[in-house]
Amino acid sequence: MARKTGSKGEETAREIRQAALSAFARQGYAAVSMRQIAAEIGLQAGALYNHFVTKQDILRDLMVGHMEELIEAWHEAAPDSVTPIAALEAFIRFHIRYHASRADDVFVSYMELRNLEPENFREVEALRQRYEACLRDILAAGRRSGEFEITDVPVAAMAIIAMLTGVTTWYRSSGRLSIGEVEEIYVAMALGSVGAGKRALQGQKREEACSRQA
Repeated sequence: MARKTGSKGEETAREIRQAALSAFARQGYAAVSMRQIAAEIGLQAGALYNHFVTKQDILRDLMVGHMEELIEAWHEAAPDSVTPIAALEAFIRFHIRYHASRADDVFVSYMELRNLEPENFREVEALRQRYEACLRDILAAGRRSGEFEITDVPVAAMAIIAMLTGVTTWYRSSGRLSIGEVEEIYVAMALGSVGAGKRALQGQKREEACSRQA
C-alpha cells in the first residue's frame, strides 16, 4: 500500500533517495551498497527494504523522478506565443539554471544510464525523448519560419542539450562568472549554432532604434 505524502514513511523515503543520490555521485552506483545507504541516514539495513526492495529500484526512482520534475518545470516555465528565437533563449536559460543547482542529479542521470536494467532504461529514455522533443519542436518551428538554419533538427537538439548540460561539470557559484553571465554566453553560442545569432542581434538593434525614436 502506498504511503501518504507527508507521512513519516515518505519522509524516510526522501532521506533514502538523497543519501543514495549523494553516494552514487561520489562513488558510482556499482560501488555503493544498500547497507551503506542505510548507514548514511542511521537506518538498519532491513528497514531500507520497507521502502526500496533493491538498489536498482532506488536508481530507477532517482532517474525517473529527475526527468519527470524537469519536464514539469519546463512546461511551467515555457513562454507562450513567442518567436522561435525567444523560445530557444528561454529554453537555454531554463536548462542551465535548473541543472546548475542539481549537479548530483545530472551526474547520476547521465553517468549511471548504463547501470539501469533494460525495462528501467526504456522508461528513462522515453522521458529523455519527451524533454528533448520540447527543444526539437522549437528548432523545427524556427526552421519552418526561416529564423534558424538547421540541416538536421534531432542532431541539433542533441548537440544543444549536451552543450547545456555540460555546464554542471565546471560551473561553480564561487567562480569567475555568475550564472546569469554563463546564460548570456550560452544563449549567444546556441543561437549562433542554429544561424540565429545575427538575426537576433539585428532584431534587438531595430527594437532599440524604435525605442529611441518613440
